[in-house]
Amino acid sequence: MANKGPAYGLSREVQSKIDKKYDPELEDRLVQWIVAQCGDSVGKPQPGKQGFQQWLKDGCVLCELINSLAKDSKPVKKIQSSPMAFKQMEQISQFLGAAERYGVTKSDMFQTVDLWEGKDLAAVQMTLLALGSLAVTKDDGCYRGDPSWFHKKSQENKREFSDEQLKEGQSVIGLQMGTNKGASQAGMTGYGRPRQILNNQ
Repeated sequence: MANKGPAYGLSREVQSKIDKKYDPELEDRLVQWIVAQCGDSVGKPQPGKQGFQQWLKDGCVLCELINSLAKDSKPVKKIQSSPMAFKQMEQISQFLGAAERYGVTKSDMFQTVDLWEGKDLAAVQMTLLALGSLAVTKDDGCYRGDPSWFHKKSQENKREFSDEQLKEGQSVIGLQMGTNKGASQAGMTGYGRPRQILNNQ
């Protein structure tokens, strides 16, 4: 973590809400996948949120991961471990840029400080989950590991209709519009007539 004092009041409340979103079971699955994808050279973190953050903090493991998903040219050319904060943050940014080019949506991305300062590790998990799902969905031979670890993303299923089919569709009344079958005006009185009150004496 960065050199910051403890949070108080509202900041502490917000941080504890964010911390509750972190999923230890998902952490195990993500670690299994990253080791299967990159090989044993990346090592394994200490169990728990702190260990997970320290393992990914310098950006090297993340860059190895995104490179292992690329078929031809590696998206991150130079990966080197550095004790300097700005170098570590730069590598995390390179991973995020490469992940976006790979197809992860901006809304699924974490911010560099979420990982480096440990502010929102649940967001880091969500980014890795989205990346894994995308890799399984692409099915281009680069994914290593159990495909059941991630769900496949839905894909476009485009349909082509002929002009004749489109014309037929225009004459059909969809059932959500209601139906006019069995409707008749039998027994209805004319609209606007006053109510007849007769005194039969």
